[in-house]
Amino acid sequence: MHAIIIGDVMIDRYLTGSVNRISPEAPVPVVLHQSTDDRLGGAANVALNIQALGAIPLLCGFAGNDSDGRLLAEGLLTKTGLISEGICISSERRTTVKTRVLGNAQQMLRIDTEDTHELSAEETNLLLGRVRGLLARYPVRAMILQDYNKGVLTEHVISETIKMAKEKGIFVAVDPKKQHFLSYRGADLFKPNLKEIRESAPFPVATTLESLERAASFLGEQLNNRYTMLTLSEHGLYLKGDGAGALYPTVPRKIADVSGAGDTVISIAALCLSVGIDEATVARLSNLAGGQVCEVPGVVPVNRAVLEQEAFGK
Repeated sequence: MHAIIIGDVMIDRYLTGSVNRISPEAPVPVVLHQSTDDRLGGAANVALNIQALGAIPLLCGFAGNDSDGRLLAEGLLTKTGLISEGICISSERRTTVKTRVLGNAQQMLRIDTEDTHELSAEETNLLLGRVRGLLARYPVRAMILQDYNKGVLTEHVISETIKMAKEKGIFVAVDPKKQHFLSYRGADLFKPNLKEIRESAPFPVATTLESLERAASFLGEQLNNRYTMLTLSEHGLYLKGDGAGALYPTVPRKIADVSGAGDTVISIAALCLSVGIDEATVARLSNLAGGQVCEVPGVVPVNRAVLEQEAFGK
């Protein structure tokens, strides 16, 4: 099956080295640089997860007209075999890059290169044109809107892409951020994390079933969405569909890095719910997959073979 992913595409860059001394210039460690590793991040990591799960991702977003944009569009996407037809190049914004400096296997600093202003009218028309073209050429079953507040998912882009999906009967899943949190009216699946729902609900949200049910009801009233998934870190997740919601505990893990776990969970949930898999199985797979990628340093997609072994003993 095909899934279209629309949102903030970025590069996750890792500068790795060793630390043996403190700088004489300032009380900071000196990292002796040993290697640089560039990986696809943000909405592009969702595309990698979709690919790892056996579906075909169609990635839509923006890269800058700069060296990092060329690295992303001509290097990383080609290397990973992702379809790049939906990547737009802009001279009005830089490619988003998150650079993490690691010394002695520990993250010491993160440097973000980005522009977060909203798309111009010209950029908006370019992106929506790419989305329409992909929806016309491929038999898309699921649409994922992956928001990192970098300016791509504006209210207009959100409403127009959801409208396109609904016209074709495509399942719409949303991983929101705060800025346009309640703009995703009509989406099928809405998946905020605990911090995001706490920042946006007009009442306190706890990790109890009663409190989470209240939060899900609030979202349903605002968005008219069919499914609400609230990810709760070590507390697991809450999922509500047509019936009563349920709280699903997670499996204890040795956590190395939580980066990218949300990308993995929205990928699993969107694919599974779009083909009618039951909610309990979706929640179980989402918990297992999200925990799996947290055991690996850096942003990585899910390992399908490991997931199948953990979930089904295959």
